[in-house]
Formats: sequence, structure tokens, C-alpha cells
Amino acid sequence: MESGKIPNKFLGVRNNKIYMDLKLIIREHALQFLPAKSLFKFRGVCRDWKLIISTPFFAHNQSLSFRSLSGLFLQTSGTPPTFVSLDPNSAGIPDPALKFLPAPTNILASSNGLLCCQALTGDRAYYICNPVTSQFKKLPKPSFDHGRDPAVVLIFNPSLLNFVAEFTLVCAFRSADFDDGTEFEIYSSKTDAWTVSGEINFAAKKLVPKSGVTVNDCAYWQTYNGGILAFDLVKNRSQVIHGCHYGGAGCLGEMNGKLCNGHVNGHTMIVSVISNIYSNTMQMSSHARLWDDKVRIQLSNEIFDGSGNDVLLSVLYVESDFALVLGKRNVYRFDLKTKEVKFLVEAPQFDRSGNGKGIPYVNSLVAL
Repeated sequence: MESGKIPNKFLGVRNNKIYMDLKLIIREHALQFLPAKSLFKFRGVCRDWKLIISTPFFAHNQSLSFRSLSGLFLQTSGTPPTFVSLDPNSAGIPDPALKFLPAPTNILASSNGLLCCQALTGDRAYYICNPVTSQFKKLPKPSFDHGRDPAVVLIFNPSLLNFVAEFTLVCAFRSADFDDGTEFEIYSSKTDAWTVSGEINFAAKKLVPKSGVTVNDCAYWQTYNGGILAFDLVKNRSQVIHGCHYGGAGCLGEMNGKLCNGHVNGHTMIVSVISNIYSNTMQMSSHARLWDDKVRIQLSNEIFDGSGNDVLLSVLYVESDFALVLGKRNVYRFDLKTKEVKFLVEAPQFDRSGNGKGIPYVNSLVAL
């Protein structure tokens, strides 16, 4: 009988060993997959966790591991930005107005935790910053005047072997020397210098600020006449492709490695994916389609304030799994797989015209 109690003692020891290993697993292999706001909270768990989370090595690993959308920056011209979090308990920033920057700014673009902002006064300098850590870098003055509403794309892809945040900023701007021409100037953090591309596009006309995205080394911007300007950074070539000519304010994004467009047509939210970027150069009799509709979701009267009346709806963000849509008073989350629509947050004061674009943000600890 006594011998039967011995295994229980060993079992207790084993359970304790498992418990200790679980704590180690969480600390070493789970924390890095959490957003920055949660990690700041977890620094208070114990001294060990605080030391781990505060190291540059951990910040680097977190920037590699956590890539999920945390929320959107919304900003009306001339006013401080606001931040709409997808989960306020886990993801957020201490100062959504970005008061740590030397001057009031306009947020232009983002990429994996970094923001590109432009000063509203003075030399209208560009700043790259991390709003979580309040770190920022002022970029040197570009060679050309990019105007008051530059169309920029920020490209930052964290690298496992590179602890320095290397990024690229691509700006498409109206040419001062060529009528109806759009030129491109590119900043590289590797050289800390701007380079003017020899490419000039005469078909793009006026670009929509804050509409830029990158997909597979190619930058895209919407134009006010319904087209999309594409600039291939590898080939240094540009072209204008036909957009989705639907009513409502559309939004560019990436779906399963392809350029997509989220837009509202009547009472339907549609996500279209580009299928053949070269179809607009084919002969007139060609049946090749440029866009394929992948998702259609019917909008309820709730999004139209229950009245069913026409309201300018804006697609603020779209990706493979979900889209965010600004209704009359609220922001809604559309699950593109289940087609479920959920209320997210009450909409702040926001520009609902074509200039009103949400800037996506990832809650990252990336260091500058």
C-alpha cells in the first residue's frame, strides 16, 4: 500500500517541472507575438519579464513576430490625428496626437510599426517615427518640392539578421518641368539620401493622398479620375491601370499577395482583386478581365443609420481576412470569410471625401 504512494510524489515533481517549463515557454516564445501595449503592461508582472521586454533583442524579435493590424490613424486636414484601435485593451499608443515630434504633422503612410509624417509648417520636413517608443528620424530635404499633399508609400520589412530598421520612402509628385507629368523621388535609409527616378508618367493626372500601398515591390496610388498609378521599384517603370469604377470611396490593399480594391456600390461592399495587370494593353476584342470580384457583402440599414438613405461610405482598410468600413456614425469590421459585420467603434470627426483615408498601423516595438 505504501509503495503505491511513491509515484504520486514523482508525479508532483513532474507537474512542478512542467509548470516551470511553461513559464519559460511563455517568456521566451510567446511574449514576442503580443502587441506593444500588452507588453508594456506585462513589464509589471515581475522583474524578469521587465528586463526581457526592455532589451533591444526582444524589441527586434517582436517587430519580426507581430505583424497584425492594430488599428487605424484617422486625421482631418489641419487637426491632430486620432487612433482607432481594433482592441483597445491590448493595442494602443500613449500619444495618438504625436506631440513628441518637433512640429505638428500630417500622417501620410505607415509600414509594420513605422509612420511617415510631414510637418505642416516650416520646411515641411518628413519624419519617420515609432509612436510607441516616441523615437523619430528627420529625413534630409528632398531634391524637389513634393507639394502640400504628397502621395507617398513607406516600405519597411523587418529582417531577421538586420537589427537596424532599414526603410524606403517612395514619393510620387507633380512635375514642375513637364505639364501633366508625375515624377518619382525615393529615399533610402541605407544611404540616407534621396534619388530622383528618370521615369515620368503623363497619364496619372492627380493622385489621391494617403491612398498608396505596396504589393510585391510595386507601389500603387489611386487617381482622382478612377485609375491606379503603378510604379515598379525594381524595373523603375510606371503605368496607369483601370480602377474599379463603382460609387463610394474605395481603398487599395493586398489580398493573398495581389493588389485588391475595397469599394461600396449601392448597398453592397465589394472586394475586387487584380487578375491581369496587362489587360489594358491588349487588343479591344480581348476578353481578359483586369479585376475579379472576390467578396460581396450586403450592407444593412444600420450602417446607413437605419434610414436606408444614401450615405457616403468609405472603405478605410482591406486585406485578405477583413475590411474596415466607415458608415454614417460608426466604423464596422467586415469579416471577408464569414461575411459577418460587427460594430467596432463610434466614428470620430473625419473627412468623408476622397481625401479621407485611414492609415493602418501595427503596434510594434521596432527601434529607429
